[in-house]
Amino acid sequence: MAIEQGFSDFFYAAPDGLSLHARIYGEANSGHWPVVCLPGLTRNCRDFHELALFLSVQAKRKVVAFDYRGRGQSAYDADIGHYNVGIEAGDILAGLAALSIEEAAFIGTSRGGLIIHVLAAMRPAVLKAIVLNDIGPVIEAQGLAHIRSYLDPTPRPRAYAEVVRGLRGTHGADFPALTDADWERMASALYRETEEGFLPDFDPKLVETLTGLDPSRPLPDLWPQFDALAAVPMLVIRGANSKLLSAETLEQMQTRHTDIETITADGQGHAPFLETGSLPGSIAGFFDRAERRDWREVTLEN
Repeated sequence: MAIEQGFSDFFYAAPDGLSLHARIYGEANSGHWPVVCLPGLTRNCRDFHELALFLSVQAKRKVVAFDYRGRGQSAYDADIGHYNVGIEAGDILAGLAALSIEEAAFIGTSRGGLIIHVLAAMRPAVLKAIVLNDIGPVIEAQGLAHIRSYLDPTPRPRAYAEVVRGLRGTHGADFPALTDADWERMASALYRETEEGFLPDFDPKLVETLTGLDPSRPLPDLWPQFDALAAVPMLVIRGANSKLLSAETLEQMQTRHTDIETITADGQGHAPFLETGSLPGSIAGFFDRAERRDWREVTLEN
């Protein structure tokens, strides 16, 4: 348990029995939709720590941040074929059921946003409001190739300062807006310390799921799944330097969704740090507006 740090650890069983983990913030809060945070491909619940503290303390919302299988404190899967968004969406639903959460506001970064698209087909009623962080129904193959390029095996840094320097060297051009403190938070979220040095906190076999990616060929789009989210209030945050979510796709998303707000995070790439600048307040304000509107609509119906 780590309640003194603003959260507690929650472990539960996936539908196939694998042990999975989530962090829970603001357990005593009530009266508002809880917020479910879903990280990127190789990321984990620590990505959301600062934002979750803000939402649980300042916005008075319960926040649940998940580790997918093979990431963070969740168990690794012996079958890498299980590292896919369909199974991961089922894992999230199992976690919500274990926590007796029937509906929530969702924040999905990159892969987390793809899982939200799947949840729209599996359990649409669970989605009350959505924040998509640098992800949409069209994934730029060049952006995915860029992600794969920096997930390739690298030397294991022996010192924390080496981790920070390495991340800055890889991502600095896309994230000129970040401060020293931002880079240090990124390092602590991404890496864990072992006797062998600092290692990325995910199953190395995850990289194999990107094998065979051809950047010259467009990936299948998710417009039908995106259109299924038409009734759910949506906020899309795009990094101004993103290689994964294009400005053209964002514009088309605005055309096709009638209840959408957008933010472009200047000086950030894929994916924007949601705890930086005015983003925490913007996210909290979006959830408040969506919840008030939902309450008014329910009142009028009754």
